[in-house]
Amino acid sequence: MTTTSQEAFLRAFHAERPAVTADAFAGARAADGRSSYEILRDRVAGHGRVLDLGCGDGLLLELLARTEGCRPAGVDLSPEALALARRRPLPAGTTLSESRAQHLPFADDTFDACVSHMALMLMGEVEQVAAEVARVLRPGGMLACVIGGGAVGGEAYELFVGLLRSAIGTAPAEQRIPALGDRRTRSRAGLDSVLEPAGFAPVDWETVPIDLSGPVEQVWDALAGVYDVGPLDAATVESLRVDFLAGAKKLTAPNGIVPCGMNVHLVTTNLTVNQAASPKTRPAANAAASPRTHSAANAAASPELHPAARPAAGTATA
Repeated sequence: MTTTSQEAFLRAFHAERPAVTADAFAGARAADGRSSYEILRDRVAGHGRVLDLGCGDGLLLELLARTEGCRPAGVDLSPEALALARRRPLPAGTTLSESRAQHLPFADDTFDACVSHMALMLMGEVEQVAAEVARVLRPGGMLACVIGGGAVGGEAYELFVGLLRSAIGTAPAEQRIPALGDRRTRSRAGLDSVLEPAGFAPVDWETVPIDLSGPVEQVWDALAGVYDVGPLDAATVESLRVDFLAGAKKLTAPNGIVPCGMNVHLVTTNLTVNQAASPKTRPAANAAASPRTHSAANAAASPELHPAARPAAGTATA
């Protein structure tokens, strides 16, 4: 599967559901009461120019814009998601670009930090992405990402993943999504193998449980936003829904709340000064890259719940 076909799938999916990731994660909370978006915003506090890689509908951009001294910019593959981002209360002059992460439309040393919420794991040609992020960051600049980490276990997310895998296993090939992203972005060692050659220090890696609990229909709506559900026919989706609601009844608390938790990994690193000091030039492959259209949503590998992704290795929407 080529990067072009993967990105075509993502663009088509997000044309239909441009705010799917924010819909699933905006209200979900870590133990300290913050959303995964807020955790990522706080990690880059104090940085001036911040690039949101795969900014989607702009929720993180809006949070960044409320931070004193922060001047955000965003890129995404999806014109529909970017249209929503442009409606948010962002500072005048905020750059929002329909661009590929493999070919960023910015000059060298433009940004103090780069953030990516559930998007890096969806991107193909990930070494090229790393090289481009390193190019547009200043020496010492920070890269901070939220990456899907799978089900907490024993709750509705795990139930959903099992049911979805069964549905996908019997679905015809045309109802299965392409393999998305690079599996190396799902582990600490794998990310280091991608980022260190581009000049980044070894990553800091923190696993944070996120609570998506709520009434059963609310939980279903959040989980059903994963990429894998998109191509399934209506009958299969309805069967999946019925089975999920039946299983969720056994998990429902007396107050009507269905427990649903997933892990995310908070990954941070900095561009090392020594490597960043050498002249930055766009890799030849980048210069020849296809028209700018980048990872707008967020992708995963096969069943990996990435609310716009899939359930398994863990992620959540897109």
